[in-house]
Amino acid sequence: MTTIKTLYHGSAGIVKKPQFGKGNPRNDYGLGFYCTEDLELAKEWACGDKRGGFANIYTIDTSNLSVINLSCAEYGVMNWLAVLVNNRIFAITSPLAAEAQEYLTGFFLPDLSLFDAILGYRADDSYFTFAMDFLNNAISLSQLSRAMRLGELGEQFVLKSRKAFDQIEFVRSEAADGKTYYPKRKKRDSDAREQYLKRERKIARSSTDIFMLDILREEMKQGDERLQTNLFE
Repeated sequence: MTTIKTLYHGSAGIVKKPQFGKGNPRNDYGLGFYCTEDLELAKEWACGDKRGGFANIYTIDTSNLSVINLSCAEYGVMNWLAVLVNNRIFAITSPLAAEAQEYLTGFFLPDLSLFDAILGYRADDSYFTFAMDFLNNAISLSQLSRAMRLGELGEQFVLKSRKAFDQIEFVRSEAADGKTYYPKRKKRDSDAREQYLKRERKIARSSTDIFMLDILREEMKQGDERLQTNLFE
């Protein structure tokens, strides 16, 4: 059965032919071509400043592609976090964070080499701050899970394999006005930070909240019901 998706890639220029093996290996999900299924978000992502950019529009047949969905219940926030700390460069600010990074990549990191594409959360600066607070035991897993919904940053669809790159077809591009979309991008991030500081950092902690230190002490691993209950409460 043919499954056609429409994808959007926000960038400073027009990208008619995405190149396999090009890009930044230190992005959220490593080396790949990062897209969204939301045109408005792509236009925001295209505008790193007021000079603007383009939303490149593509179609892709995913019927023969293996796609991992890191946002689904089978994987969840712990797996997303393991992928994030495995790829991103960040400062380790405490011995606990260092131990947490090693534990996450040891027990929650999925083998992404098995898949042609990845669907998962987008981690801009605000989301990355939330994740680092969890690693440093400042917020609980349930707080992190709720924080992931702030700002409505959406999900990324990332092409990883040559097979996936062979399937994507350029349709057209649309200009993204920097004077319109750069402020929207900034506001989405600042709104997420403001809501986080007002709500999650100040919310009363319950006796059932699970923190990174609890995960380490109890040696919780993939499939642990305590993590699943905490994630989707």
